[in-house]
Amino acid sequence: MAIAWTAIASASAASAQIGEDSDFCRNGHGPAIQVNVQGLKDRSGELWLELYPANESDYLRSDTDLAAEGKVFRRTRSRLPNAGNVAICVRVPQPGTYAVLLRHNRVGRDKFSFWSDGAGIPANRALVRSKPTIEQARVVAGAGITTVNVQMQYLHGFGFSPRS
Repeated sequence: MAIAWTAIASASAASAQIGEDSDFCRNGHGPAIQVNVQGLKDRSGELWLELYPANESDYLRSDTDLAAEGKVFRRTRSRLPNAGNVAICVRVPQPGTYAVLLRHNRVGRDKFSFWSDGAGIPANRALVRSKPTIEQARVVAGAGITTVNVQMQYLHGFGFSPRS
């Protein structure tokens, strides 16, 4: 009986692994990047994790343009679980440096909604009123599962910042 309660407690303390690539992280099949999400405003909509080339000219460019040029781009998305910690996983083509953006798409639009959506970057610096820079978004992915913690930011007053 005590063993059963220990297993239940461990399972509830674990993060919900979400995203189309979640099996890669859950099963330890790298290379992949797992983002542990912190500071969600709510559980509405979807969470999107986007992977870009790690250079200024390609970061946040259109996915269709990057794909047409044969450049790295990957988006994994998932509905949010009702409760608990959240981790989202994206596979990467090979170990190396990439840029990532985490987006809480709260209203279900394909374009970022400044008024309602949230964003997060690995550097966890307040975005205020600017797009994240490549330096704030870089992640060095190893051969296994590379884990980063990302604090979500939402519009507060005149700019984006973590929820307080």
